[in-house]
Amino acid sequence: MYKLTMLIAVLGFFSSCAKDAAPTTDTTTTGMENTGARQAVAAASVISFSGYTWEVRNESGTSGPGPNYWSGASNSVWVDSDGHLHLKIRKDAATGRWLCAEVTSTQSFGYGTYVWKIEGAVDKLDKNIVLGLFNYKSGDDGHHEVDIEFARWGNSAWHNYNYTVYPATGSGNVSQTYELALNGTYTSYKFTRTATSVSYKGYHGHNLIEANSFFPWTTPAGYNVSTLSLPVHMNLWLFNGNAPSNSQEVEIIIHSFSFTAA
Repeated sequence: MYKLTMLIAVLGFFSSCAKDAAPTTDTTTTGMENTGARQAVAAASVISFSGYTWEVRNESGTSGPGPNYWSGASNSVWVDSDGHLHLKIRKDAATGRWLCAEVTSTQSFGYGTYVWKIEGAVDKLDKNIVLGLFNYKSGDDGHHEVDIEFARWGNSAWHNYNYTVYPATGSGNVSQTYELALNGTYTSYKFTRTATSVSYKGYHGHNLIEANSFFPWTTPAGYNVSTLSLPVHMNLWLFNGNAPSNSQEVEIIIHSFSFTAA
C-alpha cells in the first residue's frame, strides 16, 4: 500500500494501510498516486510464520507510507520460540531515526477468510502509529487492496479502527471507521473476500465466538471489489513519518495468521 488518497469529506485526508492520509466513514474517495516509491533493498531476508514464508522489508532510505525508515533487523521483526511474530517501531540510538517494520507474504491469496490473532493494546496506540493487516497488489496504487488498520491518522479525536477496500478498476474506495475499546490485549480480526464483496468482523479474545464479536461491515452491494489473488502485508509504521507523540517505542505480537479458501 504505497499510495495517497484525497478525502472529499470534512475530515480531511483518508488513509489505507500505507497511504498518507486520514479516515472517513462509508465514503467514496478519489485516489492520487503516492510518489514515495520503495528505496533499494539493503538486505533481503525472509522468515517463516504461521506456515507461510514472509519477506521482511529492509531498505536503505525512506519510502511510503510515511515516508519512513524500514528495518529488517532482528530487533524490529522476529518470530519467537512460540512461533509468534513481533513487529516493533523503535528508535535507533546511533542515528536517532525511528524505524518501522513490515512483512509481506511470498504467496498470494484469493477468495476466502483471512484471520489474524493479535496481542497488544491496539486500541491505545499513539495517534501517529498505524498497524496494518491487508491484501495489496504492489505497484497498482488505488486498486486491489483490502485493509484493516488501527490508526488515528495523527488526530487523537478520530476513530482508531478502520476498514477500507479499494476497487479493481476506476477510482474511489469505500471505508468504515469505529472507536475500538478493548477489554484486554488479546483480539482477533478477519475479513472474507468473495467475487462480489468483502466482509469484516473483530473479536475480543482469540476464539472467534459470535458473542465476542464487534463491528461487522460489508462493502456496499455492487461495489467493484478485486478478484485477484494478492499477497498479505502486515506493517507497523508512523503516519507522515512523525515520531510517536509520546516518544515511546511500540511492539505488537501477531500470534497467528490463517487463510481458509472459499
